[in-house]
Amino acid sequence: MQNPILIAVVAALAILGSTLGGDAVWLHYVCKPLATVLMLNLAWRASQPVSADYRRAVATGLFMSLLGDVFLMLPKSVLGLGFELGLAAFLIAHLFFLRALTRDARLFGKPWPLVGLLVISVANMSVLWPGIGAALHVPVLAYMLCLVAMTAQAASRFIALRTVDSRLAAIGGVFFLISDTSLAYNKFYAPIPASPLIVLGTYYLALYLIARSVQRAK
Repeated sequence: MQNPILIAVVAALAILGSTLGGDAVWLHYVCKPLATVLMLNLAWRASQPVSADYRRAVATGLFMSLLGDVFLMLPKSVLGLGFELGLAAFLIAHLFFLRALTRDARLFGKPWPLVGLLVISVANMSVLWPGIGAALHVPVLAYMLCLVAMTAQAASRFIALRTVDSRLAAIGGVFFLISDTSLAYNKFYAPIPASPLIVLGTYYLALYLIARSVQRAK
């Protein structure tokens, strides 16, 4: 089975396990981290990486995403601080993705993606803020800024380089933003119908595209 197909099957099983719950939740517990492991392997085994630094930074970001997967999926009865630890792991992941995206492009060299995403994020935070507990105000705000910075830099880098691999990273950043925004609305505002499909589907697309961006396109 080809690697992209295997990744898609495992990711679909993770989403299915989360959607069904009950006895099927074991599918989620097994396949959610496994899908991220497969994408980490995809990035690390790129035959012609954009650069060694880019590959290392993306791989480290994917590894931190793997830790975040584990922290977030465990019930509170097993890990009481799972959400906080997951948030911290993904924040670090975005910092490593940001590092990768600045290896060959100036930070926010094209500023308008940053400005646009900040405007959108401020609008979202104005809606979500009342539902976020006081203890999470600073962590959530810090995470949002890191996510916006990563996505904006991915877009800025693509505008500057105009390569296939930089386009993959930019689209991956946008899907990451969509995934986390959906997760935030589902957790802090109101339940979203079919939230596992929306949140995890866009998340896996984001990770896959970022992992694929390691391979220099011909």
